[in-house]
Amino acid sequence: CTFIIPEFSILNEARETVLKIRGPCCTCRCCADVEFHVLDADGTSPVGKISKQWSGLVKEYFTDADNFGIQFPMDLDVKMKAVMLGACFLIDFMFFEQQNNNN
Repeated sequence: CTFIIPEFSILNEARETVLKIRGPCCTCRCCADVEFHVLDADGTSPVGKISKQWSGLVKEYFTDADNFGIQFPMDLDVKMKAVMLGACFLIDFMFFEQQNNNN
């Protein structure tokens, strides 16, 4: 992650950067989707996105359920697709889950 804008690198089994994920500087948006852009290895061209989809005021306020969408190239290696799914879980945990201090 960078200081203001979250950024993640997706590595392959040889620890080479395959994709990058860059998020918004503010992940608290009301009435709108929050998008994390999936970029190529050098971080210049968009190739997909991970988005937390707005579910409506009642569901967002009264439940802890979130809806996410993932878009990536169809020809992406199946292992990288699995890593993208894991990145979606990480983004949910880091930015959208509230922490309780109940151990």
